[in-house]
Amino acid sequence: MSFFGGGTDFPEFYLEHGGAVLSTSFNKYCYVNVRHLPRFFDYTSELVYSKIERVTDISKIEHPAIREAMKYLEMYELRLSYEGDLPARSGLGTSSSFSVGMLNAFYALKGKRVDKRTLADDAIYLERSLCAEAGGIQDQIAASFGGFNRINFGADGYRVNPVILQLERKKELNNRLMLFFTGFSRFSSDIQKEAQLSIETKINQLLEMLQLVDEAEKVLTTKSGLSEFGKLLDYTWKLKRNMSSKVSTEAIDLCYEKAKSAGAVGGKLLGAGGGGFLLFYVEPEYQNQVKEILKDFLYIPFEFEDEGTRVIYYAPESFDLEGVRQYSGRGDME
Repeated sequence: MSFFGGGTDFPEFYLEHGGAVLSTSFNKYCYVNVRHLPRFFDYTSELVYSKIERVTDISKIEHPAIREAMKYLEMYELRLSYEGDLPARSGLGTSSSFSVGMLNAFYALKGKRVDKRTLADDAIYLERSLCAEAGGIQDQIAASFGGFNRINFGADGYRVNPVILQLERKKELNNRLMLFFTGFSRFSSDIQKEAQLSIETKINQLLEMLQLVDEAEKVLTTKSGLSEFGKLLDYTWKLKRNMSSKVSTEAIDLCYEKAKSAGAVGGKLLGAGGGGFLLFYVEPEYQNQVKEILKDFLYIPFEFEDEGTRVIYYAPESFDLEGVRQYSGRGDME
């Protein structure tokens, strides 16, 4: 859940100007279960996500992240299943959370425990290089490290700095944030490509969005009224809408204005844009009004979390690499 600085995590921007985002992980999860597939079947790997793939050749896997991750870490003969608390293509980093979780599971199956930076770096490499997907690098880092952080980007890489908040103030912020699912989904990479191409013409907006990270962090870590956080969300949303014609739609704009008319101080569409989840800052006395005026949209309660990716069940499996079944190009066993 990225509050401020989105777009400054593109290498095209931060390598020259520096970048930063203020973001948090929260208690909605994706679950990736991986084990080696017993050799009883006429296929060597079974992959279950929104569809089921059964293949005898890794290169024939349709899901790009699974295919490239299996090649990258030399994984063979797998049964992989995925399920998530949130829908895909919804602007909440679900694809990067999947990539990070899958890589974590692959390493664990090999009997390796790797640190969070390795997982973040591998997920960035997987999505941005191996799968050639457009976009920034904040989601992979947030999913790996977890917690409420300021992530700085520069020519020397990235640095994750936890934002130190008093427990009660953090709870107050959490209680003033409301999340609604618009019901619209889209492929963020399509929007990210346009945003990436427009970076050179949007430098001033991105620099202003970068400055808002400092202002928002100051609001949180001083005695400033939390409502200022909501006002800054409103301002960064106006800047973000001008980054690309695909960021918002008439329906999303109408939903946003309805929420403000009911008492929301500000908010923003999460992710690349075009659909997904709207986040609002709403003082407690106006939250019922906002729920009522947005009753056609699904309200999603949530809580901040601090752990990031983790292995829930750890049972490494020995695997005979030399015994990997070889198949011809036709998919027949040789």
